[in-house]
Amino acid sequence: MRHRKFGRTGFTTTDIGFGAWQIGGSWGDVSEADGRAALNAALDAGMSFIDTADVYGDGRSEKIIADVLKDRGGQRPMVATKAGRRLSPHVADGYTKENLEGFIDRSLQNLGVERLDLLQLHCPPTEVYYRPEVFHALEEIKAAGKIANYGVSVEKVEEALKAIEYPGVTSVQIIYNMFRQRPAQLFFKEAARRQVAVIARVPLASGLLSGKITRDTAFAADDHRNFNRQGDAFDVGETFAGVPFETGLKAVEEIRALVPAGTAMAAFALRWILMADAVSVVIPGARNAAQAEANARAASLPALSDEVMEATREVYYRLVAPHVHDRW
Repeated sequence: MRHRKFGRTGFTTTDIGFGAWQIGGSWGDVSEADGRAALNAALDAGMSFIDTADVYGDGRSEKIIADVLKDRGGQRPMVATKAGRRLSPHVADGYTKENLEGFIDRSLQNLGVERLDLLQLHCPPTEVYYRPEVFHALEEIKAAGKIANYGVSVEKVEEALKAIEYPGVTSVQIIYNMFRQRPAQLFFKEAARRQVAVIARVPLASGLLSGKITRDTAFAADDHRNFNRQGDAFDVGETFAGVPFETGLKAVEEIRALVPAGTAMAAFALRWILMADAVSVVIPGARNAAQAEANARAASLPALSDEVMEATREVYYRLVAPHVHDRW
């Protein structure tokens, strides 16, 4: 697998990592055995970056990661987790040093480590980015040795641009895929200029860009693609990248014609993201070992042509952008 610098942190990671939301919850029935198999397959393929959060299965994802890494031994991958979404209500006033340190202590215990490689604020309210005291608190926690680096996971490009004004922010996790192309306009340039790592999340638009979802696909009751289509549980942009389902299916069919023969559409979608040099790592999820192995293989695909990239932009601006571009 190819490797990229992870901003100015000193870490180098594989360009495809492992997104561990699916092995935690909110994606239907993913057994612990399947979750372990998926993570092991990703690590066997060479992936050296794992992204999780304290709320993925209320700690289940973090604990699976800890157990798998303990069993495997050897050199550890970089493990990033997130904090903030345990707040109830989830409001800016909750982002205090005391609360953040409590969340971090819990993640340290779940992951079985003394220091977190990367702690990310987990899509906090926009107001948090305008509170310097929050980032000062993270600096103090870092100085205490509980975190090696800190960053943010954002919903909006504007939040990303504001976050990287704080000199201690070393990474930004943001939705970027063929259905969410706005980050490449300004944010990527600023991130590269400031040597901020970029983690591309929701790379397959909740599976739409795998090309396997149809109008007849049924999602389990506890799958966010069922219960969050209108944003009832969390930001609607997390589900199908915020694209209306029928519009997404129509765009997928047009993109399918651009995929080279013999190449899986999901792999094509991942390779599309890696065409952006500013992206440090893309983090597709996996429900089982086969999906993790397929994700890893995407790294070896050849670069996409200028003609193909332009064609994907045309589909985006014609069909998708009216629904998402100015919202996120």
